[in-house]
Amino acid sequence: MYSLDVFGSTHIGRRRNNEDAYGVFPSLGLFVVADGIGGYQGGEVASQLALTTIASFFERNVRDQEATWPFALQKKYSWEENMVQASIRLAHQTIVSQRHGALQKMGTTVAMMTVSQEPDESPQVVIGHVGDSRVYRLRNQTLTPLTRDHSMYEELKTMGMNVPPIEEFSFSNVITRALGMNDTAQPDLSMHPIQSNDRFLLCTDGVFGPLKEDKLQSLLALPNPQRACEELLDAAYKAGGTDNMTAVVVDVNERNLSVAFRQDAMTT
Repeated sequence: MYSLDVFGSTHIGRRRNNEDAYGVFPSLGLFVVADGIGGYQGGEVASQLALTTIASFFERNVRDQEATWPFALQKKYSWEENMVQASIRLAHQTIVSQRHGALQKMGTTVAMMTVSQEPDESPQVVIGHVGDSRVYRLRNQTLTPLTRDHSMYEELKTMGMNVPPIEEFSFSNVITRALGMNDTAQPDLSMHPIQSNDRFLLCTDGVFGPLKEDKLQSLLALPNPQRACEELLDAAYKAGGTDNMTAVVVDVNERNLSVAFRQDAMTT
Protein backbone atom coordinates (compact mmCIF):
# COMPACT_ATOMS: atom_id res chain seq x y z
CA MET A 1 0.00 0.00 0.00
CA TYR A 2 1.27 3.45 -0.91
CA SER A 3 0.97 6.61 1.13
CA LEU A 4 0.62 10.16 -0.12
CA ASP A 5 2.25 13.50 0.62
CA VAL A 6 0.16 16.38 -0.69
CA PHE A 7 0.36 20.15 -0.92
CA GLY A 8 -2.02 22.54 -2.66
CA SER A 9 -2.05 26.29 -3.10
CA THR A 10 -3.79 29.03 -5.05
CA HIS A 11 -2.76 32.56 -6.01
CA ILE A 12 -4.89 35.42 -7.30
CA GLY A 13 -2.30 36.40 -9.91
CA ARG A 14 -2.99 39.81 -11.42
CA ARG A 15 -6.77 39.46 -11.33
CA ARG A 16 -9.22 41.31 -9.10
CA ASN A 17 -10.53 38.10 -7.56
CA ASN A 18 -9.71 34.41 -7.52
CA GLU A 19 -12.10 32.22 -9.53
CA ASP A 20 -10.01 29.07 -9.04
CA ALA A 21 -10.77 26.45 -6.40
CA TYR A 22 -9.00 23.33 -5.23
CA GLY A 23 -9.45 20.56 -2.71
CA VAL A 24 -7.30 17.84 -1.18
CA PHE A 25 -9.21 15.00 0.49
CA PRO A 26 -6.61 12.37 1.43
CA SER A 27 -9.03 10.18 3.36
CA LEU A 28 -11.04 9.86 0.13
CA GLY A 29 -7.96 9.61 -2.11
CA LEU A 30 -9.40 12.60 -3.98
CA PHE A 31 -7.74 15.73 -5.42
CA VAL A 32 -9.45 18.44 -7.48
CA VAL A 33 -8.70 21.76 -9.18
CA ALA A 34 -11.27 23.96 -10.93
CA ASP A 35 -11.00 27.20 -12.92
CA GLY A 36 -14.22 29.23 -12.98
CA ILE A 37 -15.49 31.23 -15.94
CA GLY A 38 -18.34 33.66 -16.36
CA GLY A 39 -17.32 36.94 -14.81
CA TYR A 40 -16.49 38.38 -11.42
CA GLN A 41 -19.08 36.47 -9.38
CA GLY A 42 -20.05 33.57 -11.62
CA GLY A 43 -16.66 31.94 -12.04
CA GLU A 44 -15.95 31.91 -8.33
CA VAL A 45 -19.34 30.38 -7.55
CA ALA A 46 -19.06 27.74 -10.30
CA SER A 47 -15.62 26.48 -9.28
CA GLN A 48 -16.69 26.21 -5.63
CA LEU A 49 -19.91 24.41 -6.60
CA ALA A 50 -17.91 21.91 -8.64
CA LEU A 51 -15.50 21.29 -5.78
CA THR A 52 -18.11 20.85 -3.07
CA THR A 53 -20.40 18.70 -5.23
CA ILE A 54 -17.61 16.32 -6.23
CA ALA A 55 -16.29 16.04 -2.66
CA SER A 56 -19.78 15.47 -1.22
CA PHE A 57 -20.53 12.76 -3.77
CA PHE A 58 -17.29 10.91 -2.95
CA GLU A 59 -17.78 11.26 0.80
CA ARG A 60 -21.34 9.97 0.63
CA ASN A 61 -20.44 6.95 -1.47
CA VAL A 62 -17.31 6.05 0.48
CA ARG A 63 -19.38 6.16 3.67
CA ASP A 64 -22.34 4.26 2.21
CA GLN A 65 -21.65 2.05 -0.80
CA GLU A 66 -25.39 1.42 -1.16
CA ALA A 67 -26.18 5.12 -1.58
CA THR A 68 -28.45 5.98 -4.51
CA TRP A 69 -26.59 7.27 -7.56
CA PRO A 70 -27.89 10.10 -9.76
CA PHE A 71 -26.93 8.18 -12.94
CA ALA A 72 -26.85 4.58 -14.08
CA LEU A 73 -23.50 2.80 -13.87
CA GLN A 74 -21.74 2.37 -17.21
CA LYS A 75 -20.51 -1.19 -17.68
CA LYS A 76 -17.52 -0.16 -19.81
CA TYR A 77 -16.03 1.69 -16.82
CA SER A 78 -14.59 0.46 -13.54
CA TRP A 79 -16.20 1.43 -10.24
CA GLU A 80 -13.65 4.23 -9.76
CA GLU A 81 -14.19 5.56 -13.29
CA ASN A 82 -17.93 5.56 -12.71
CA MET A 83 -17.37 7.48 -9.47
CA VAL A 84 -15.31 10.13 -11.23
CA GLN A 85 -17.69 10.45 -14.17
CA ALA A 86 -20.82 10.59 -12.01
CA SER A 87 -19.34 13.21 -9.68
CA ILE A 88 -18.41 15.48 -12.60
CA ARG A 89 -21.81 15.06 -14.26
CA LEU A 90 -23.51 15.84 -10.95
CA ALA A 91 -21.35 18.97 -10.56
CA HIS A 92 -22.41 20.02 -14.06
CA GLN A 93 -26.09 19.58 -13.18
CA THR A 94 -25.65 21.55 -9.96
CA ILE A 95 -24.06 24.48 -11.79
CA VAL A 96 -26.68 24.46 -14.56
CA SER A 97 -29.48 24.53 -11.98
CA GLN A 98 -28.10 27.79 -10.54
CA ARG A 99 -27.36 29.63 -13.81
CA HIS A 100 -29.72 32.55 -13.53
CA GLY A 101 -29.48 36.27 -12.90
CA ALA A 102 -25.90 37.38 -12.28
CA LEU A 103 -24.78 33.74 -12.54
CA GLN A 104 -26.38 32.93 -15.90
CA LYS A 105 -23.04 32.65 -17.74
CA MET A 106 -21.07 30.81 -15.08
CA GLY A 107 -19.13 27.63 -15.70
CA THR A 108 -15.89 25.99 -14.73
CA THR A 109 -13.19 23.63 -15.87
CA VAL A 110 -12.29 20.72 -13.61
CA ALA A 111 -9.40 18.27 -13.33
CA MET A 112 -9.58 15.58 -10.69
CA MET A 113 -7.67 12.51 -9.63
CA THR A 114 -8.59 9.69 -7.30
CA VAL A 115 -6.20 7.06 -5.98
CA SER A 116 -7.45 3.48 -5.87
CA GLN A 117 -5.71 0.95 -3.63
CA GLU A 118 -7.99 -2.05 -3.53
CA PRO A 119 -6.48 -4.98 -1.55
CA ASP A 120 -6.34 -7.43 -4.48
CA GLU A 121 -5.55 -4.94 -7.23
CA SER A 122 -2.53 -2.94 -8.34
CA PRO A 123 -2.69 0.69 -7.13
CA GLN A 124 -3.71 3.15 -9.79
CA VAL A 125 -5.06 6.63 -10.32
CA VAL A 126 -8.23 7.52 -12.17
CA ILE A 127 -8.27 10.94 -13.82
CA GLY A 128 -11.23 12.89 -15.12
CA HIS A 129 -11.25 16.34 -16.65
CA VAL A 130 -13.36 18.85 -18.53
CA GLY A 131 -11.82 21.97 -20.05
CA ASP A 132 -8.18 23.04 -19.97
CA SER A 133 -7.10 22.37 -16.41
CA ARG A 134 -4.47 19.64 -16.50
CA VAL A 135 -2.94 16.64 -14.76
CA TYR A 136 0.74 15.73 -15.20
CA ARG A 137 2.85 12.84 -13.91
CA LEU A 138 6.53 13.11 -13.09
CA ARG A 139 8.19 9.68 -13.09
CA ASN A 140 11.95 9.12 -13.17
CA GLN A 141 12.45 12.80 -14.06
CA THR A 142 10.15 12.49 -17.09
CA LEU A 143 7.11 14.75 -17.27
CA THR A 144 4.03 13.26 -18.95
CA PRO A 145 0.72 15.07 -19.52
CA LEU A 146 -2.18 12.78 -18.58
CA THR A 147 -4.93 15.03 -19.98
CA ARG A 148 -5.58 16.74 -23.29
CA ASP A 149 -7.14 20.20 -23.22
CA HIS A 150 -10.70 20.64 -24.42
CA SER A 151 -9.79 23.78 -26.32
CA MET A 152 -10.08 25.22 -29.81
CA TYR A 153 -6.31 24.89 -30.20
CA GLU A 154 -6.27 21.17 -29.38
CA GLU A 155 -9.37 20.50 -31.47
CA LEU A 156 -7.71 22.08 -34.53
CA LYS A 157 -4.53 20.08 -33.93
CA THR A 158 -6.54 16.87 -33.67
CA MET A 159 -8.24 17.70 -36.98
CA GLY A 160 -4.80 17.95 -38.60
CA MET A 161 -4.93 21.70 -39.07
CA ASN A 162 -1.73 23.71 -39.29
CA VAL A 163 -1.63 25.78 -36.11
CA PRO A 164 1.09 28.12 -34.86
CA PRO A 165 2.73 27.72 -31.44
CA ILE A 166 0.05 28.24 -28.82
CA GLU A 167 1.58 31.51 -27.60
CA GLU A 168 0.98 32.89 -31.13
CA PHE A 169 -2.56 31.52 -31.45
CA SER A 170 -5.20 34.24 -31.23
CA PHE A 171 -7.82 32.02 -29.59
CA SER A 172 -5.59 30.16 -27.14
CA ASN A 173 -8.00 30.76 -24.24
CA VAL A 174 -11.11 29.40 -25.99
CA ILE A 175 -12.27 26.14 -24.41
CA THR A 176 -14.73 23.73 -26.00
CA ARG A 177 -16.03 22.02 -22.87
CA ALA A 178 -16.83 23.27 -19.38
CA LEU A 179 -19.17 22.37 -16.56
CA GLY A 180 -22.31 24.45 -16.90
CA MET A 181 -22.01 24.85 -20.69
CA ASN A 182 -25.07 23.23 -22.29
CA ASP A 183 -24.44 19.51 -22.79
CA THR A 184 -20.67 19.73 -23.13
CA ALA A 185 -19.72 18.42 -19.69
CA GLN A 186 -18.84 14.83 -20.64
CA PRO A 187 -15.47 14.20 -18.96
CA ASP A 188 -12.52 12.40 -20.46
CA LEU A 189 -11.44 9.51 -18.20
CA SER A 190 -8.20 7.60 -17.93
CA MET A 191 -6.58 5.07 -15.57
CA HIS A 192 -2.85 4.85 -14.85
CA PRO A 193 -0.89 2.36 -12.69
CA ILE A 194 1.18 4.10 -10.05
CA GLN A 195 4.68 3.46 -8.79
CA SER A 196 6.51 4.52 -5.69
CA ASN A 197 8.05 7.99 -6.12
CA ASP A 198 5.53 9.07 -8.76
CA ARG A 199 4.59 12.73 -8.45
CA PHE A 200 1.36 14.17 -9.86
CA LEU A 201 0.48 17.78 -10.60
CA LEU A 202 -3.06 19.07 -10.99
CA CYS A 203 -3.13 22.68 -12.13
CA THR A 204 -5.12 25.41 -13.83
CA ASP A 205 -3.94 27.17 -16.99
CA GLY A 206 -2.61 30.06 -14.93
CA VAL A 207 0.25 27.75 -13.87
CA PHE A 208 1.24 25.95 -17.05
CA GLY A 209 0.36 28.78 -19.44
CA PRO A 210 3.31 31.09 -18.65
CA LEU A 211 5.85 28.27 -18.25
CA LYS A 212 7.73 26.21 -20.83
CA GLU A 213 7.47 22.46 -20.33
CA ASP A 214 11.13 22.08 -19.33
CA LYS A 215 10.65 24.72 -16.63
CA LEU A 216 7.51 23.00 -15.44
CA GLN A 217 9.42 19.73 -15.22
CA SER A 218 12.40 21.15 -13.33
CA LEU A 219 10.22 22.90 -10.76
CA LEU A 220 7.99 19.89 -10.26
CA ALA A 221 11.13 17.84 -9.51
CA LEU A 222 12.03 19.95 -6.45
CA PRO A 223 12.49 17.98 -3.22
CA ASN A 224 8.98 18.02 -1.69
CA PRO A 225 5.39 18.83 -2.72
CA GLN A 226 5.22 22.09 -0.78
CA ARG A 227 8.37 23.55 -2.31
CA ALA A 228 7.45 22.35 -5.80
CA CYS A 229 3.96 23.86 -5.51
CA GLU A 230 5.15 27.20 -4.16
CA GLU A 231 7.94 27.51 -6.73
CA LEU A 232 5.55 26.70 -9.60
CA LEU A 233 3.17 29.48 -8.60
CA ASP A 234 6.01 31.91 -7.98
CA ALA A 235 7.60 31.16 -11.36
CA ALA A 236 4.30 31.48 -13.23
CA TYR A 237 3.69 34.87 -11.62
CA LYS A 238 7.22 36.12 -12.31
CA ALA A 239 6.92 34.93 -15.92
CA GLY A 240 4.15 37.48 -16.37
CA GLY A 241 1.13 35.29 -15.71
CA THR A 242 -2.03 37.35 -15.31
CA ASP A 243 -4.54 34.60 -14.53
CA ASN A 244 -5.37 32.96 -11.22
CA MET A 245 -2.88 30.17 -10.47
CA THR A 246 -3.70 26.95 -8.65
CA ALA A 247 -1.69 23.76 -8.17
CA VAL A 248 -1.96 20.53 -6.19
CA VAL A 249 1.13 18.31 -5.97
CA VAL A 250 0.71 14.68 -4.90
CA ASP A 251 3.63 12.40 -4.05
CA VAL A 252 3.23 8.61 -4.01
CA ASN A 253 5.62 6.98 -1.54
CA GLU A 254 6.01 4.44 1.20
CA ARG A 255 6.21 6.80 4.14
CA ASN A 256 3.50 7.60 6.66
CA LEU A 257 0.61 9.62 5.36
CA SER A 258 1.32 13.33 5.60
CA VAL A 259 -0.94 16.02 4.21
CA ALA A 260 -0.63 19.80 4.14
CA PHE A 261 -2.48 22.43 2.16
CA ARG A 262 -2.80 26.17 2.11
CA GLN A 263 -5.87 28.14 1.07
CA ASP A 264 -4.11 31.21 -0.24
CA ALA A 265 -0.65 31.46 -1.59
CA MET A 266 2.48 33.46 -1.23
CA THR A 267 3.06 37.18 -1.00
CA THR A 268 3.71 38.81 -4.36
